[in-house]
Amino acid sequence: MIRNVHERVVDAPIERLGALLDGLGRKGDRLWPSRNWPPMVLDRPVSAGGEGGHGAIRYHVIEYEPGARVRFAFDPATGIEGAHELSLDALSNGRCRMRHVLVGRARGRMRLLFPLAIEPLHDAVVEDMFDNAERETTGTLAHPAQWTLRVRLLRWLFREGKTATGSE
Repeated sequence: MIRNVHERVVDAPIERLGALLDGLGRKGDRLWPSRNWPPMVLDRPVSAGGEGGHGAIRYHVIEYEPGARVRFAFDPATGIEGAHELSLDALSNGRCRMRHVLVGRARGRMRLLFPLAIEPLHDAVVEDMFDNAERETTGTLAHPAQWTLRVRLLRWLFREGKTATGSE
């Protein structure tokens, strides 16, 4: 069973963060960290039934509350049965909690790939996304996320693998 949770409190009101959430997967998306990761692309503005993903990870929107929450179900071909959700909760003093939760069960080769490679990469993507949210809504970033040695190595290996197979 997979249960992966990330949270960050941002010193900005939920309305600012909600505007970023509502732009996920669209041209000009300021939340998703496309500068360093495969972009999230959806076939329509965030809404129930929207399909897409990032890189080889495919999913579709199963629930959406504008400005507050989006929940995606993984495509079974991804090798994960389950869902992931990004939600926002208003806090006192104009702050907001961002939370990303992935819950599921790995199947097939993903049972090995998830803990070895996918989870550390996923963790880095989510923290980079939280960095974008903080930077976009406050103009600053108090503690930028740092990629672990494993993440840097995996990124290098995947890049080298694409170059070696001519798929770049």
